[in-house]
Amino acid sequence: MILTEDASARKREIEDKLIQEQETLSFIRESLEKSDQLTKNMMFSGVILKLASFQNLSSPLLNLLLMIHLLKKTQQNPSISRTGSEWDQTLLLIHLEIKLPRIIFVFPTGRLEEYLACMAKIQKAVEYFQDNNPDSPELNRVKSLFEKGKESLESEFRSLLTRHSKPVPAILILDLIGGDDDMETQEDSTLEHLPENVLQDIIYIALWLVEHGRNQDFMNVYCQIRSSQLDRSIKGLKEHFRKSSSSSGVLYSPAIQNKRKDTPTKKPNKRPVYIPGTIRKAQNLLKQYSQHGLDGKKGVSSLTPMEGHDHDLRVKHLSDTLNEKHGSALGKEDMLDIEIDAYIHCISAFVKLAQSEYQLLTEIIPEHHQKKTFDSLIQEALDNLIVEGDSIVSAARKAIIRHDYSAVLTIFPILKHLKQMKPEFDQVLQGTAASTKNKLPVLITSMETTGAKALEEFADSIKKNDPDKEYNMPKDGTVHELTSNAILFLQQLLDFQETAGAMLASQETSSSASSYSSEFSRRLLSTYICKVLGNLQLNLLSKSKVYEDPALSAIFLHNNYNYILKSLEKSELIQLVAVTQKTAEKSYREHIEQQIHTYQRSWLKVTDYITDRNMPAFQQGAKLKDKERQMIKDRFKGFNDGLEELCKMQKAWAIPDKEQRDKIRQEQKKIVTEAYKSFLQRYTNITFTKNPEKYFKYKPEQVGEMIDKLFDTSA
Repeated sequence: MILTEDASARKREIEDKLIQEQETLSFIRESLEKSDQLTKNMMFSGVILKLASFQNLSSPLLNLLLMIHLLKKTQQNPSISRTGSEWDQTLLLIHLEIKLPRIIFVFPTGRLEEYLACMAKIQKAVEYFQDNNPDSPELNRVKSLFEKGKESLESEFRSLLTRHSKPVPAILILDLIGGDDDMETQEDSTLEHLPENVLQDIIYIALWLVEHGRNQDFMNVYCQIRSSQLDRSIKGLKEHFRKSSSSSGVLYSPAIQNKRKDTPTKKPNKRPVYIPGTIRKAQNLLKQYSQHGLDGKKGVSSLTPMEGHDHDLRVKHLSDTLNEKHGSALGKEDMLDIEIDAYIHCISAFVKLAQSEYQLLTEIIPEHHQKKTFDSLIQEALDNLIVEGDSIVSAARKAIIRHDYSAVLTIFPILKHLKQMKPEFDQVLQGTAASTKNKLPVLITSMETTGAKALEEFADSIKKNDPDKEYNMPKDGTVHELTSNAILFLQQLLDFQETAGAMLASQETSSSASSYSSEFSRRLLSTYICKVLGNLQLNLLSKSKVYEDPALSAIFLHNNYNYILKSLEKSELIQLVAVTQKTAEKSYREHIEQQIHTYQRSWLKVTDYITDRNMPAFQQGAKLKDKERQMIKDRFKGFNDGLEELCKMQKAWAIPDKEQRDKIRQEQKKIVTEAYKSFLQRYTNITFTKNPEKYFKYKPEQVGEMIDKLFDTSA
C-alpha cells in the first residue's frame, strides 16, 4: 500500500520521537547506574516523579519506567513469587513499548515474515494481560495494537490480490481449450494466476487470518477480486474474436479448427468444433425467402441450371446470388456468426478457467469454506453466459413466430457444445448450490424445447403452403426454391444428428422416451426427415398442377424428385431415411421414371403424324388421288410444325442434371428419328407434291440435332 505524503510525514515524525526517547532512555540508564550508590535509599517512585517533570519524557517512556519499577519492586519483595515465564512476559511488554509499534504501524509489504513474528509476540502479550491483569490499560493497548496489525494484514491481502490478479489473455485461454486431447499440452497450458512468491504471501496471510481473524472478510475480498478477473477473462476472449475477425479474419486458435460429426468413432472432443459460415450460409439462404413463406420469394426462379451431379455447386450458386443481392446484410450475419462462435468458446473457457480458479482457491481458502466461496466466485461469469444463452433462445423464438425456421440452425451448434460440456460442467460445479447446478440444464432444456418446436413447425409449414400461382412457379420447370431450401435445411442436421434427435426425443411423452438411447433418437430423426420429405412431395404435386402443359409439369416433378434423390445420395441423409423407410431410394427412382414417361407422351402429337396408323398403303409409281396426296402432305406438315413447336418450347425448359438431361434427349431422339426414318422411306419415292423440299424439310440427322438442343437456352 502506498502511503500518502501526510502519512509519510507523520511516520517520520513518530520515528524521530522514538529515536529521541531511546537516546534519553540510554542517558537515564547511564545516570542511574552512576548514581546508584547515592540513591539506593531513595524511593524509586520519587525518582519517577522527578523525571516526570522533565519535558523530554513522553508518556511511553513513563510507561516504560513504570514497568522497570515493577520489576525492581518484585525483585526486592520476597513475598511476591514470580515464575521465569512471567519474567519473560514482563520483559516482552518492555519490548512492545519500544520496538513493535514502529513495525506494526508500517504495512507488511516485503517483510511479511517479520511482521507475523511481531504479531505473534503481541498475541502473547494479550494472552498475558488477559490471564494476569484483565483490567489493566496495558491490555487495551496491546489489543488495539493487535487489531491494527490484523487490519494491516487484511489490507495487504487485498492489495496483493488486486495488484497481481489480471485477466487471462485470450490466446492462453485458446491454448488451454485446445489442449483437451493432448495431456502434455494440457499440462503445459496450466495457468499461473499469481506469481509464486505472491501466492505464498497470500497463503500465509490467509492462514494467519483464519487462525486469528475470526471472521470471513478476507474470503469475501478474495471472492470479489477473483470473480471479477474470471468474468473479465471471458469477456476478453469474446472481444478477441471480434477484433481478430474484423482485422484479419482469424477466428480460431490452430488447435481447434477440426470439424467433427455428432457421432465420432473415437472419444468426443470437448473443445469447440463449430466452424462459422457452414450453418450461417444455409441460414442466409433460407432467411432470404422468409418474408414470403418457405415457398420462396415472389416471382420465378432465378436459379441457373447447374451441370453435373455436384449439388454443392448449386448451393454455392445460391450463396453467390445472395451475396450479390444482400452484400450489406451479410455483414450483420457474419457478425452474428462470430458472436455464436465466440459464445461457444466462452462456454469452454468458463469450464477451464473455473477449474483453474478452484485449484487456486483450495490453496488459500479454508476447506470448509471452499465450496461456498467458489459458488459465489463463479456466479457473475456463469450468469452472464446463461443470460446470453437465454437471449439466443429468445431471438430464435421470435424468429419462429415470424416463420423464420432457419433460426433453429443457430441453436444447434450451441446446444451440441453445451451437451458435450455438461459432464465437465457437472464436475466443476460439484458442491455448489442446487440453483447453480441447475442453470446449465435449464438452458439446455430451453434450447431443446425451442429447437423441437422449430423443427416440427418447419415440417408442417411445408405441407401447409398453398399452391403457387403460375407466375410464382419457375417457368423453366427447374427445381423449386422450396425443395432446395428444405433439402438444405435437412442437410444441416447431419452434423448435429444426436442433438436434433435429442431435441425431438425431449418432447416425447411415451415410456420409451424416458430412457431414450442414441438409436432411439436416430429413429426419431429418421422419422422426422421422412415426414419432411413426404410433406414436400405432397406440396410439389400440388404445385405441378399449376402448369397447363402436362409435359412441363412432368419436367418440374422430375427435376425436383431427381434433386431430392441426388441430394440424399450425396449426403448421409439417405442412410438416415433408410432407418425407417428402406424403399425410399427405389421409390424416388420410380417417380423419376414415371415423370420421364409422362414427358415423352408430349412427343406423341409429333410422332403420331409419321406412323402408319389410319394411312393406306401406297404403291410406288402409282398415281395418287388428291385426297391421298393431301393426306400425305398433312402428315409431313403436322410433323414439321409439331417438331418445330416442341423444340422451340422445350428448348427453354431446364433439366439441371446433365446425366438426366442427356438421357432424356437420347431416348427421345432415338424414338423420333427412328420413326422419322421409317416414314421417309415409305414416302420418298411416292410422288405426292411438286415441291418435295417443302415437305422433306428435315433430314433424320437434323431432327436429332434439334432434339439435342432441348433444355438448353444457349443453343
